[in-house]
Amino acid sequence: MSSTVISNIATLVTNDPSLGDGSPLGLVRDAAVVIEGDRVVWTGESGRAPATDDRVDAGGRAVLPGFVDSHSHLVFAGDRTEEFNARMSGRPYGAGGIRTTVAATRAATEAELEENLTRLLAEALRQGTTTFETKSGYGLTVEDEARALRLAARHTDEVTYLGAHVVAPEYAGDPAAYVDLVTGEMLDACAPHARWIDVFCERGAFDGDQARAVLTAGRARGLHPRVHANQLSHGPGVRLAVELDAASADHCTHLTDADVDALANSSTVATLLPGAEFSTRAEWPDARRLLDAGVTVALSTDCNPGSSFTSSVPFCVALAVRDMGMTPDEAVWSATAGGAAALRRTDVGRLAPGARADLLLLDAPSHVHLAYRPGVPLVAGVWRRGVRVV
Repeated sequence: MSSTVISNIATLVTNDPSLGDGSPLGLVRDAAVVIEGDRVVWTGESGRAPATDDRVDAGGRAVLPGFVDSHSHLVFAGDRTEEFNARMSGRPYGAGGIRTTVAATRAATEAELEENLTRLLAEALRQGTTTFETKSGYGLTVEDEARALRLAARHTDEVTYLGAHVVAPEYAGDPAAYVDLVTGEMLDACAPHARWIDVFCERGAFDGDQARAVLTAGRARGLHPRVHANQLSHGPGVRLAVELDAASADHCTHLTDADVDALANSSTVATLLPGAEFSTRAEWPDARRLLDAGVTVALSTDCNPGSSFTSSVPFCVALAVRDMGMTPDEAVWSATAGGAAALRRTDVGRLAPGARADLLLLDAPSHVHLAYRPGVPLVAGVWRRGVRVV
């Protein structure tokens, strides 16, 4: 295998305190990173880098692990511009708008769905996302949910079955029958294509008992839980996630002290999705409260056509710093190592020997510029699995 050194790095974020300054980011100044094949094999001070086959001069810029976007909804069709426009004109956000996308997604061809998926993935990659999770949830029939998961699995290993997004319109009068479908025939069709199972535990979607039934059925089929929890109101989602050892409880906007304590004493990551609050003018999650309690926090885009139509992790980093009480260091860690923790991955979200060589080069000397210069396209290069792709 050929080897490449990226040298003359002003600031290298390793997310390994033993490799750098002892901070959670493991910062190394005047640094280099060596890639061999698809792996990182060395990091350290630039002057000590070993000989390699190829060399890339970072030009005094910063290098970070590729972003790990651990919550997205990318298999869909249609557009909800009118809904967004109405919301920005004063209409409140609720769960019901999902059904608009369901109708469009069902009507779309497989080729149309995949074309939209790959377009969004390319857009995210240009902004530094090298690992992503994505969900079904806009089909809500056995065939449409399985189709969405098959499409997603062509592009990522982090595929989530979300048949329990909302109750399908055909079952509006009999939600119990829809839960039976989600935990029965639909699960049978979808489980072979997914790693995770998710449920929207919220008023207007699924209550705590329904959510528990969905998640336990999925777990019995080898799918690990994730939960859309406490986004629009206080509810049982977070504590259900902790009870079932879910990898993440996502949104976490409306939390009691008991919810925070439960997260702090668990391995469940609180995944915060500031794009949703930005796009719905809702209350911001209190990241400071979670971090001070010792909760592991991830940042993700929640890219979807209704409540957070952004694929930009840098944008979410800036929002988290500006409006959620996070420091720039904390936001960058949460968008990289935090996202990896939310996917229970150790091979991504860090730049240390043995990690996957997923990294990005910023057109700036420090990772702090992601929040310092919001909205500016700072990603100047992206490597995924050791290959430069941007």
